Amino acid sequence: MKVTIIGAGNMGGAIARGLAQGNIVATSDITVSDPTTEKLEELKAEYPDINVISDNSEAIEGSDIIILAVKPWLVNQVLSIIKLAPEQVLVSVAAGVTFQNIEESIGSGQTIFRLIPNIAIKYLQSMTLIASHNASKEQEQFILDIFNEMGLAMIVPESQMAATTALTSCGIAYVLKYIHAAMQAGIELGIYPKDAQKMVAQSVKGAAELLLNQDTHPAVEIDKVTTPGGVTIKGINELDHSGFTSAIIKAMKASVK
Repeated sequence: MKVTIIGAGNMGGAIARGLAQGNIVATSDITVSDPTTEKLEELKAEYPDINVISDNSEAIEGSDIIILAVKPWLVNQVLSIIKLAPEQVLVSVAAGVTFQNIEESIGSGQTIFRLIPNIAIKYLQSMTLIASHNASKEQEQFILDIFNEMGLAMIVPESQMAATTALTSCGIAYVLKYIHAAMQAGIELGIYPKDAQKMVAQSVKGAAELLLNQDTHPAVEIDKVTTPGGVTIKGINELDHSGFTSAIIKAMKASVK
């Protein structure tokens, strides 16, 4: 299975590195194309078996899957230059570019996936959203398998891409915002910044693991650590008095507009 990634920027480079660390696609079967040779050289230095090239048309020759990891406004420009074979699968990582938009450039009938990872894909910890068009169940499962190696992947309807992106791609920024705020509190309480960051980040990771590895609910786990009259319930109530829950909901909804 040969995979070409067009774009070696933050997301394209992260996907290339994630693929190279997985077991499904051989590193020697990964080709990355980008006009910036510096980015390609960095990839090649880390993974010598990755193929790098600056010509998109040449890069996709013989590839089974083409991952388009460019900015949304560059999608039409890139697609107007390359010529896809009918059997090739196109995977777009461009946010907001719909299947209809893509078909206006390449015509109908092509198997297309829309992919929304988040920045944690670099460390194989992404929450990746996948929508499919003209794809078989086997093709869907293969794309799921690839990106489940880089975290957790889910198939969602295209109509839910905006809402689920708010929870995942935007959502990771909101989690980082909480970590930063908690660090600031720790610093004010006399904890060194680096120590505070480790403490809070590990606590967030632990909370996520509780939910991902058990059939449970956040409210259930909160109840386990809120002793009557204890310090945790006082903090929880202060968050609610300050509109914490409402602020998160408003942020998520704002990201969909």
